[in-house]
Amino acid sequence: MRASSRADARRAWWWATPRSGGIAALGLVVAVLPLGFANGYFYDVAIQAGLNSIICVGLNLLIGYAGQISLGHAGFFALGAYGSALLAARYGWPPSLALVTAVAGVALVAYCVGRPILRLKGHYLAMATLGFGVIVSIVLANDDRLTGGPDGMQVPPFALAGYVARSDHAWYAIVGACLLAAVWLAQNLVESPTGRALRALHTSEVAAAIAGIDCPRHKVNVFVVSAVFAAAAGGLTAYYAGFITPSSASFVRSVELVTMVVFGGMASTFGAVVGATVLTVLPQALTVLKEYELAVFGALLMATMVFLPRGVVPTLSGLLQRGTR
Repeated sequence: MRASSRADARRAWWWATPRSGGIAALGLVVAVLPLGFANGYFYDVAIQAGLNSIICVGLNLLIGYAGQISLGHAGFFALGAYGSALLAARYGWPPSLALVTAVAGVALVAYCVGRPILRLKGHYLAMATLGFGVIVSIVLANDDRLTGGPDGMQVPPFALAGYVARSDHAWYAIVGACLLAAVWLAQNLVESPTGRALRALHTSEVAAAIAGIDCPRHKVNVFVVSAVFAAAAGGLTAYYAGFITPSSASFVRSVELVTMVVFGGMASTFGAVVGATVLTVLPQALTVLKEYELAVFGALLMATMVFLPRGVVPTLSGLLQRGTR
């Protein structure tokens, strides 16, 4: 009798778990949000927020759960964007096939890069990933014949099974579906034995190794997964914008992505989504302040880190749980 009551309670509270209820709530928000959009500008901001969220969900697995810093993740984003654009524009590949191939190529690059640099720790690892991002940016900016150099290159529209995505509504649906898939994959990974190994690795690599966890393998694997998320978002961004430049691989872009993860809350998949969304929308809302925009934006970030030190979602979630008890 007691066991059946516990099972009933678990079924009744399915919606409160991150993997089920959290994803359902996110899907509801994605579905309802367009009802408040007045024009295409709102769709554009929402699409940009969704693409940034996809990157940050993957980056959070690396930084928040595994505890491995990366200051060159914009390089993977740019490789996914340029790989998709080059295969589709220069060689006539179908855009969907070009995207999948580019993401697979980035996964291979991430594996080859990750094996040596993930032996480093702390600021040495940060400098190594920063160097990778700088190398990608320089190569893309100087190869005029292939990438168009600093001027960038045109990208053909995204097409799948004869359907060409051109409208804001279509792109919102595509990005929303990809975001839900990314969150679902991340949550399944986090709640799997691999996710528990990553958390142990973050707490203490020595203790994790003593417990029998293959730390180098898990670090490389999560590095590749986070790069795949970034590359997929990069390819979608290139097709959506119709144009791509080397600035997408800049150091500033990498810092923006890390800031989004920290702001939303590390080791929180939904925190990564919230952080990416807020820091994508907030600069647009602050444009009315004109020359004071950056000052107010910086002050808000500082205030958030002072009063919400664990990030927005984990801090507010902790306060809510204590209030409920």
